[in-house]
Amino acid sequence: MDKLSVMQAFQRIVERGSFARAAEDLGVSPALLSREIKLLEDSLGSPLLTRTTRSMSLTDAGRLYYEEASGILNAVTQVETRIRDGARAVQGHLKVNASSSFGQTVIAPILPGFLDTYPDLRLTLSMDDRVVDMVEGGFDLSIRIRPAMPDSALLARKIGTIRQRIFAAPAYLDRAGLPQAPEDIPHHRVIGFLLAEHLTSWTLTGPSGTRTLSLDPPVRVGNSLVLRDLLIAGHGIGTLPDFVANPAEARGELVRVLPEWELPAPEVFAVSASRLGMDAKVTAFLDHLRTALRP
Repeated sequence: MDKLSVMQAFQRIVERGSFARAAEDLGVSPALLSREIKLLEDSLGSPLLTRTTRSMSLTDAGRLYYEEASGILNAVTQVETRIRDGARAVQGHLKVNASSSFGQTVIAPILPGFLDTYPDLRLTLSMDDRVVDMVEGGFDLSIRIRPAMPDSALLARKIGTIRQRIFAAPAYLDRAGLPQAPEDIPHHRVIGFLLAEHLTSWTLTGPSGTRTLSLDPPVRVGNSLVLRDLLIAGHGIGTLPDFVANPAEARGELVRVLPEWELPAPEVFAVSASRLGMDAKVTAFLDHLRTALRP
């Protein structure tokens, strides 16, 4: 027996003064309602209603049960209302995790506007280039960039796509020569991204199909901002995501190598341990982030 449902049914019977009218309100048959109340009375060991063919009245036990049940139901309604209102309000403490490069180049620029819009919100932004345990870290949201999300208990939503291209500084290319085909890359000094799936094997797609290159980068770094700076300094050739490379390319500090060839495009995933979209602060943050990711 569902006690809350029975309490609600009993409350409706008392307030409507009739099994038939209460049953109509609840969308059930009067016979079913009568059986539920009989089970309730049996479980309590006391009659709650005195019924005749023409009238119905509360016993002393019934009056007590009605008053206490009404208080319980009102309290449940208040709690549910507070939770729903809280879910719609952008407030509380939002904890976000992202990689260092994405956090600094994409998230950091949107934070002032986001915090100005929601001044009551507390924010913790943790930046870590390795995948963290969201539950252990207590994060509401983790932004992850990868070709696909593995099956897990976490819930992921794709919010963008990143393009991976090959770059070098003009000074390096003047010194080492400009690669004319993918097969030229292994003859250059390659700087690898330590955490990337393509550290030692690049699969490039271009106008003449797909090429896979086996590489042994003499320099390997675990942060794409450090990799970018090494490339700008003329230390070799490497791959960068567009959100890291675009500003340096626009300033002429980096040049795109083999511009018609690209690595597989990874996706940007918003990952949560709970259902995305139910929390207003998470939804508000993702709305700002999607705007920043638009081409």
